Amino acid sequence: MPDSQPRRPDDNAPDSADAATPAGPPAPALVLGGARLVDGRAVDVRLSGSRIEAVGTAGSLTARGPRVDLRGYLLLPAPAEAHAHSDVALTADSAGPDSPGPASHRTEDIQRRATEAALLQLGHGATALRAHVRVGDVRGLAPLEAVLQTRRALRGLTDVLPVAVPRLLTGIAGADSLAMLRDAVKMGAAVVGGCPDLDPDPTGYTEAVLEIAAEHGCPVDLHTDGDDPARLARLASMAAGLRPGVVLGPCAGLAHLPLDAATRAADRLAAAEITVVCLPQGGCAGSERRTTAPVRLLRSAGVRVAAGGGALRDTANPVGRGDPLEAAYLLASQAGLRAEQAYDLVSTAARGALGLPDVRVEAGFPAELLAVRGERLAAALSLGYSRVVVHRGRIVARTSAVREYCDSDTDAAAGSGGLPRQGRPDPGPGPRN
Repeated sequence: MPDSQPRRPDDNAPDSADAATPAGPPAPALVLGGARLVDGRAVDVRLSGSRIEAVGTAGSLTARGPRVDLRGYLLLPAPAEAHAHSDVALTADSAGPDSPGPASHRTEDIQRRATEAALLQLGHGATALRAHVRVGDVRGLAPLEAVLQTRRALRGLTDVLPVAVPRLLTGIAGADSLAMLRDAVKMGAAVVGGCPDLDPDPTGYTEAVLEIAAEHGCPVDLHTDGDDPARLARLASMAAGLRPGVVLGPCAGLAHLPLDAATRAADRLAAAEITVVCLPQGGCAGSERRTTAPVRLLRSAGVRVAAGGGALRDTANPVGRGDPLEAAYLLASQAGLRAEQAYDLVSTAARGALGLPDVRVEAGFPAELLAVRGERLAAALSLGYSRVVVHRGRIVARTSAVREYCDSDTDAAAGSGGLPRQGRPDPGPGPRN
């Protein structure tokens, strides 16, 4: 008997801010068989279109189309990348004395790197990502155009949501960037962002961003270290109640404030209904700190907290991986969160920060799923290498990792021994196929 009764998929409901763009023919019906849920149940999950049609006990659901065996896998709501820098991703090799030279900023080269980065993040499981993109200065809108081309090229594989990030917005120097920010929204930037801390007038910068966001009905996503309580209080006051919402990150400076000051700041952020996106894997181009925001303090104050990856092998973090499961692992191992809480910050909370609908492994919810080899979530966060990624009802990425060990006898040392596959016992003496 199915645990969740079948529902007619509502494929007209938007699954992302980019859902108005045609996505091609609907995905065929697909059954994910024998997967395990976080609560320990082994289930079949039938997908139809871009939705979960039914969830039942393992072996109970028939397939009208392909069936994928997910025995040995944990099935989870797919994570989302809440804070990426796609326009500068994969540029770390351009810095340093042995580099071949500065990274190219031609539109086609930025697009190539942004596409490769988005596919890397998709392979880790992120079926949506918010890409902060610098606009203005000498590069103008070329980086944004490149990321918009990446969004179009990857339509149906992953949802790329660009954030327009101007450097200056006040005074004479900021006048051109202010006009360019408006142009960026008209071009298709899904979110208005920026770095108030880098402007000579942080308050004026924030006012300009909020005004443009209100004009166009766009969300706001601002970079700040959060190490100035007075500045953070003004920002929270200005942003309070703005719809469709305000996100701040990475706010690592909050961890360096005295406890009473950090607690007051957290209370103000909660009252303003501001979401904080922390970066457990390191900083990004808009942040000077490498620490993580005080996640437990923020959550205890009622602040909505999500986690992102930040820099992906750029000069801000040459070894950035952009892996949501690694971010969750770090939150569990260093910030003291339970595995379920840590994963929520890169999945449900991250999707909420991006304005995307909630995902549960239940009938009627979007078919945005990640299967990770493992029986329990803690083990998956520790060693979750093999992954199957589902976006809009179809498998869009698969990573298979196999660990092998040689036999311990002398023949193996000489190179004649076999290497049994991980999880497959050695059949012992006798002929092998």
